Parts: sequence; structure tokens; C-alpha cells
Amino acid sequence: MKPTPPFELADLVDLEAFPIDDPTSASYIAIVDGARTGLRAEGCAVLSGFVRAEAVELLNDEVHERKHATHYSTQVINPYFHTAVNPDYPADHPVNTLIERTSGFIPGDAWDQESATDMLFQCPEVARFVADCLEIPALYCYDDPLARLVTNVCDPGQQLTWHFDTNEFTVTVLVQPADEGGMFEYAPGIRSADDEGFGAIADVLAGGRRGVKTLDLRPGDLQIFMGRFSMHRVTRVGETSRPRHTTILAYTPEPGVIGRVERTRQLFGRVLPAHENAELERVRLDTLLD
Repeated sequence: MKPTPPFELADLVDLEAFPIDDPTSASYIAIVDGARTGLRAEGCAVLSGFVRAEAVELLNDEVHERKHATHYSTQVINPYFHTAVNPDYPADHPVNTLIERTSGFIPGDAWDQESATDMLFQCPEVARFVADCLEIPALYCYDDPLARLVTNVCDPGQQLTWHFDTNEFTVTVLVQPADEGGMFEYAPGIRSADDEGFGAIADVLAGGRRGVKTLDLRPGDLQIFMGRFSMHRVTRVGETSRPRHTTILAYTPEPGVIGRVERTRQLFGRVLPAHENAELERVRLDTLLD
């Protein structure tokens, strides 16, 4: 039976398998240690079955209810979300390797606080658990009004091509997998803060599989992923498949963070005054292309 509002943490998270309400327990400590091992080694940790099966069904119902708010876009981009050829680089360089990206995002302002999806996102136990896995003191809900809580929608025939994230990590829950395609693939640590790793990136973009890993994520799996330094994609969803729905719980190590204007407009088709004001005060933390 699906839970009904008002939702409790136990309605959404399998607390027997993941006792995030008891961070001093031996089980909690062991789970966190395992996640840290995966993040240190490959920049990825998957907590299988983190969200209860009944709650996954509820989360997917909420996605369908808000599907009309999805902003779809088709672009030809490089891994850095740039759309134009750069004459300063060779034609076969990663900067000039443009690939089709087709998918959509349900934005943060489509979710109300009474929804199970928003409750899961704002639950302090979830944020503390993810922070512990990432070995950082605390996490805060992303203040960005559009990117704070979103669902990525890959409908039949769509794909999210090879790219890097602007933020250092992402936290996602697979809500509905595709029947065909829609696999998450990544090249862990293919670049670093001081090395773009163009050679290895070019090899993957040309179809090379060295170092590339594929995850068969299942509904309810929580994934913590270091997408700033690991190039990744969602492969094309089959033409006769059901859509792939992945909800992104966006946290930041500092409060009050707002996303970049250019990337916001690419993903959501619009920006708000909050984005424009934040852009004036933005400070870059690295010199990567993006």
C-alpha cells in the first residue's frame, strides 16, 4: 500500500536496511564506510533500494502529475555544454566534439512542499547521511528556485549525452527505468581540477570503452556521484520503451547557492532574477572549461 500524506521518513526510506535515523548504529556506520570506499575509488556510490518500493511508486505518480511542466530541449553540445565550434582547438578535439542531447527537466518550482518528493529532499536525515558519505561536515538544500529539486525525463528516443556537471557531486534516485536503453555510464576521474584529461576524453567520445563503467540502476536506488570530474551519460532510451525518470536531490556544502545563468537557461529554458543577481557575485572554484 502506498503511503499517504503527511509523510514520515519511514514511509519513504527503508529504515531497516538504511537506518539513517540512527547515525550511531553499527549498520549506519558500515553503510557509510562502504559508500565512502566507492566514492574514493570510483567517484560513485549506489545505495540499492534506499527508497521503499511503495514510495517509489508514489514518487513516480508525482512525476506523471507534473510531466506537463517538463522543459524539453534538443541541443548539439560538447561535454562542457558548449554549443559552438571553437577555432582555437582541432576539429577532432573534445571541445569541438558536438553530440545530440535530448531530454527534459521538471523544474524545482513544480514541486510543492506537501509532495513526497519534496519531503524526501528536505528531510534532514537524508542530507546528513549523504554528507557523511561524502565526508563533509554538512549539506544544505540547493537554494536555486529551478534546480533545487528536479526530475530528469528521458522519453523514448532521447539521450543525455556525455557531459560533466558544474557541481562537484549529484544525488539522484531512479524512479522509473527504461525498458530498453537508458543506462547510466561514466568514466570515473577522467579529469581533475588541474588536468582536463583531453586525451582520455577524446578516446571515450570516439567510442572507446577503456575505464567506462555501466550501472544497471533499479527503482529506489540512491546514487551519489562525483560528476564534476567523471564524464557521464544516459544512453538513448529505446523507441518503444517507457520513459526514464530520475529525480535529482540537489544539495550544496554551503547555504544560499544559486546556479549559473547559462546552464540554467539550457536546462530549463528560462532564468529568474535570483540567477541574474547571483551571477554578478559568482566566484569560480576552478579553471576547468565547465
